[in-house]
Amino acid sequence: MVASSKVIAAIATAPGRGGIGIVRVSGQNLSGFALSILGRELRPRSATHTRFLDAEGNTLDDGVALYFPAPNSYTGEDVLELQGHGGVAVTQMVLQRCLELGAVLARPGEFTERAFLNDKLDLAQAESVADLIDATTSQAAKSAMRSLQGEFSEVVRRLVGKLVRLRMLTEAMLDFSEEEIDELSVAQRKDGLKDLLGELDKTARVASQGSLLREGAHIVLVGQPNVGKSSLLNRLSGEEVALVSEIPGTTRDVIRQAIQIKGVPLHIVDTAGLREAQDKVEQMGIARTHGAVEKADAVLLVMNAAAAAKGGLGPDEQKIIDALPAGVPCVRVFNKIDLVGERQRAEEAAHGYSVFVSAKTGDGMDLLREKILSVIGWHQEAGVFMARERHVQALRTAREHVQSAAGVMGQMELFAEELRLAQVALNSITGEFTPDDLLGKIFSSFCIGK
Repeated sequence: MVASSKVIAAIATAPGRGGIGIVRVSGQNLSGFALSILGRELRPRSATHTRFLDAEGNTLDDGVALYFPAPNSYTGEDVLELQGHGGVAVTQMVLQRCLELGAVLARPGEFTERAFLNDKLDLAQAESVADLIDATTSQAAKSAMRSLQGEFSEVVRRLVGKLVRLRMLTEAMLDFSEEEIDELSVAQRKDGLKDLLGELDKTARVASQGSLLREGAHIVLVGQPNVGKSSLLNRLSGEEVALVSEIPGTTRDVIRQAIQIKGVPLHIVDTAGLREAQDKVEQMGIARTHGAVEKADAVLLVMNAAAAAKGGLGPDEQKIIDALPAGVPCVRVFNKIDLVGERQRAEEAAHGYSVFVSAKTGDGMDLLREKILSVIGWHQEAGVFMARERHVQALRTAREHVQSAAGVMGQMELFAEELRLAQVALNSITGEFTPDDLLGKIFSSFCIGK
């Protein structure tokens, strides 16, 4: 992809009424463009109080103009920002004037795309701009800022550097293949691979935490009717989002609520009670319950605490467990301990965790929150950076190729090829040698004006 020579413009603030509305313009040689809309020249990188003018010289708005000449700007091109009043009509009028002067409406993410193409940001940093905007928790925002500042990219470049050194050693051995390969070169390759695999594992672990902060996890509540699933949802979310009734089958549809636990975003899904139902509406709700479970990252099987005193799972609960998708962790939640005199606690067994709680009183809820984080794989690490699923997959792919290289050390050509493929996978994270179609997909998810 090559950066376009067209001047682009867009409203950079959120749609609707606000205190300030910003129109952003980027392109080559914008000094004349600024003169046409402002009627004056601007000092670079200085805020100037001025009027925004129409074609006849009438005032469209009164505000602040900022001019950043290339290459010292966000996009690497000349950038003009017009910061005026945040009314819908006035901001649109200023944008329309920019279009009259020859600018074209920017595509979603085109400003950041140009920053990437002009080497102001690498691809991982560019993606973190959108992640910072979309962050729903302070933990996610901090991680996105670390990625934007280049921490993730620096880790990836360090891994690529280790791969390059291994490849250089391998290529040198291939060039002198007729000579005897000394033991030192073999030892260097083994040590290099071991070090690289350790670094890849560490990076993948931290990236997985960052991916969890970005994507969140879907936690589905399942169980028989009237075991307190809706009460549990209300307690976890801190508000009355679901109707609570002693009448079985009150919840007929899937109810979703976004929450956070220790800065980790979670999507809690309350479902219709699983039982043999004659009511068609309830049957539809039960069908949706099964659909939600198929997409779950973890399941909370909610049961009446009285069941624990009688030996635990009944045939109905066992049927639910048997129907869970393979690999989806399940926490058994024994609710209503306040009615049977049980104490709050968490137990670990071969099947996973059992947590004893009271959604009514709140007893045991902190234990449940901890176990939810545990089963989805969250563990607090210093310096977590924001990562996307494609980053995690690229790291896994690189590790697979490095592991394969360790298995073919005696076949130098194959060894060299596996190292090359590992480097290609890592380079895709920062955007080196990245296909154009992937770039288009990434930047199209951005806001217009960003």
